[in-house]
Amino acid sequence: MAEQNANPYAAIKIPDFRLLFLGKCFITLAVQIQAITVGWQIYELTKNPLALGMIGLTEAVPSIGISLYAGHVADIMNRRLITRTAVFVVTCTIASLAAFTLYASPGTSLLTSIFTAIAVSGFARGFFNPAIFGLLSDIVPREHYANAAAWNSTAWQSCAMLGPILGGFLYVGLGAGPTYVAATVLASLSLVCFLCIKTDSVIEQKKQASVSENIREGLRFVFSNQVILAAMAMDLFAVLFGGAVALLPIFTNEIFHMGPQALGTLRAATPVGAFFTATYLMHNPISTNAGKIFLFAVAGFGICMIGFGLSTNFYISLVLLVISGVLDGISVYLRSTIYQLLTPNDMKGRVAAVNSIFIGSSNEIGEFESGVACKFLGLVPSVVFGGCMTLLVVLIAAFKAPKLRRLNIQDLYSDEATSR
Repeated sequence: MAEQNANPYAAIKIPDFRLLFLGKCFITLAVQIQAITVGWQIYELTKNPLALGMIGLTEAVPSIGISLYAGHVADIMNRRLITRTAVFVVTCTIASLAAFTLYASPGTSLLTSIFTAIAVSGFARGFFNPAIFGLLSDIVPREHYANAAAWNSTAWQSCAMLGPILGGFLYVGLGAGPTYVAATVLASLSLVCFLCIKTDSVIEQKKQASVSENIREGLRFVFSNQVILAAMAMDLFAVLFGGAVALLPIFTNEIFHMGPQALGTLRAATPVGAFFTATYLMHNPISTNAGKIFLFAVAGFGICMIGFGLSTNFYISLVLLVISGVLDGISVYLRSTIYQLLTPNDMKGRVAAVNSIFIGSSNEIGEFESGVACKFLGLVPSVVFGGCMTLLVVLIAAFKAPKLRRLNIQDLYSDEATSR
């Protein structure tokens, strides 16, 4: 059955995928609430944009450091067990943030405790991403990968949309400590969902290889595949330079002269656009001209970031963030589908690990870059510079990766597409 003619609810009809979907919703909601709470709390404690950038770096460094090994583990062990363990650790770190905030004295010790908890969650995320990527292909038949990607994107974007708004209102009404408690409850519900998944990983062990040999095999696969490598590289640099999420507390406070609720609305704007995009793509999947659409979507994202940096009107900025979310939603959908279809099952963990280094952690490193750029260039010039760099990256990718530029998703459903 051609994917473009598939039932838009095909993936969600699978019981274990429904549990995975709900589990991702709950953990994403929890992490988003945590993120806005940490951001505003750190800004109130320090008033330093560099400290906001350090939040992302503190989580990204452990995640990057463990990712390749975690990918190896996800390709030789039970992915369901790895996912459960990672969610459990994240739940504990959010609970610790609640405890630190409620009982620790404000000052250096509180800041140290917060950053330590974030670093531990980075290790957990390093294992979670490769395992959940592989677990999805264990649960969902190949012909429904694109549909599952759309549902996954919907889960992420809807919760990324609701999380900041909910976090902002909870922070204003209850304070940081109780907001962390609410996030802990949501993370616990995610753990329950993952505990109920019954599907086990079925991985054929073709040979007994060392950890380093398995990791090198995964790296060779990624770097020899022009489409996967170009997609990862483009998003790495686009997100690295094009994001302004870490600076939203400063825009909210110093440009728009508003508080945490407005910050939550701004953080939710991008997921709003991406949510509607994901919903549309469930019923109207992209099958032709996917490469060109991907390039235009990332370029449009960069243009939106330039406009956001130059805007001094809250509502104009809000609209630009929504449009950037629409374009980002297209990019996420295409990337997820491409990676699932082009990657053999026994290499899903390692490819997802490389993807985490290229893209997943680039969000956090991008936050650090934004903080550093803001410190030395100023608020507006740093965002405009990032948007311009995104356009440059897209231009380079368009010329250097012709296979990505000519890509059609429907061509990837042939068995030959996964040959190594």
